[in-house]
Amino acid sequence: MNGATPQPTTKDPLALGLGSLGSGVGFGGACMTAAQIFLALNQQRFEVLGYYTLTAGLITAVGIGGTCGWYRSFALENIWQRGVIAVLAAIGAVLVGFFAALLDRFFGVLGMVVWLLLTIAFGIISTRWAIKGTGKEAASA
Repeated sequence: MNGATPQPTTKDPLALGLGSLGSGVGFGGACMTAAQIFLALNQQRFEVLGYYTLTAGLITAVGIGGTCGWYRSFALENIWQRGVIAVLAAIGAVLVGFFAALLDRFFGVLGMVVWLLLTIAFGIISTRWAIKGTGKEAASA
């Protein structure tokens, strides 16, 4: 303890909103990319698993993306802004997941695995940015 009084932290709505949007896009896109990787590794059983796996990946990407965007933007007082962030995060997650299909075409499964790791890292970094934007980050001792 150095005897200094802690400074009040202020909320940064821009960092909070963009971090929430990024976390939804990152984690939702990772879900859809994981479904595509699973499908690429089981190509011989596409007739049985194909459309169900893609549909499950799409629904999961929309659900996780929207939920992460909604949850991380909880510190915003305006519910309209939270809703817009959640919807944009869900749509962005689907777009990031569709981009993984292009990577499969050019770089194969290895390219999608790298893309999966990058989207997870993007989600983690965005989540940290959103937490920092709330102004309630943990004080380091």
